[in-house]
Amino acid sequence: MNDTQVIGSHNSYKIGIEPAVMALIAAKSKEQARSLEYEHLPMPDQLSLGLRKLELDVYHDPEGGRFTSPAALGLLDSQGIKHLPYDEEGKLKEKGMKLFHVQDIDFRSHQLLFTDALAEILEWSNEHPSHHPIYITLNLKESTYPGFTPALPFDEGAMDSLELEINTVIPQNKLIRPDDVRGDFASLESAILEKGWPLLSEVQGKIMFILDAGTDKTELYLSLYPQLEGATIFANVEEGNPAAAVRIINNPETNQDYIQSLVKKGYIVRTRSDEGTKQARDNDYSQFELAKSSGAHIISTDYYIPSELFESSYIVNFGEGKYERLNPLRTK
Repeated sequence: MNDTQVIGSHNSYKIGIEPAVMALIAAKSKEQARSLEYEHLPMPDQLSLGLRKLELDVYHDPEGGRFTSPAALGLLDSQGIKHLPYDEEGKLKEKGMKLFHVQDIDFRSHQLLFTDALAEILEWSNEHPSHHPIYITLNLKESTYPGFTPALPFDEGAMDSLELEINTVIPQNKLIRPDDVRGDFASLESAILEKGWPLLSEVQGKIMFILDAGTDKTELYLSLYPQLEGATIFANVEEGNPAAAVRIINNPETNQDYIQSLVKKGYIVRTRSDEGTKQARDNDYSQFELAKSSGAHIISTDYYIPSELFESSYIVNFGEGKYERLNPLRTK
């Protein structure tokens, strides 16, 4: 499975910010507004195009109701400015992980509940049982900004909830877990370096979760699942750690040689082709070209189709509308 290179989306759940809210953001920071001006197709549509990596941002909300009233909409209401309806089904009142980008300003999502997103992905997977693995990176959102709804920290209880929600929705036989890859080896790292990853034929129709979090949250997860034994999620830890197997290296320009060395050794690497709408606005493919040549297995983009929010022809694929190919560093 690490002999392929796939393209996937960044903040895959995101619905574009409506103009009235974007105007509020731009009044504070035009730069921030520009960086948030992107959107995505519903996730099943992305998978049907051929994308094989999704990214989900999750907020801990064990009691429910924490994010029901975005401040931006409240401000528009106070000014008598109309806006689109929000969460008419009352999903945000339910207990459990929520799914959106930034509380209070960038809050529209194709699925507001993490479990609904997982169910949607699972349904697509079941309908296409021979698909190559779907990688899902998980960002744990706990940043709180002045005047914004406070986000809860990802403590031990939140980590337990994250595991529980995944395993409640996704059957065990649909998952690629660290234990599955480790097998009889002493550590996950020794397994991927000495034996390698499973064959594609062995992981068709399966889903693999990767924790994309800071060092403190990664260490917390590893304290709950030492060496990732019994874990559902792979962790981004540096080589030399018994749990090392997957690396997230965002910049392929400054890390080209490093990514290539990791790929050749056997680690799976995710990188990015664009960020903050910059490359799309400039029609600049230089970072994408470096992402491809780095051999990184997973390339994240906001532009698997061109933007409809501003004028740009920038599009990320491998040519002929393809989003998966043989890895140039792993195959000839």
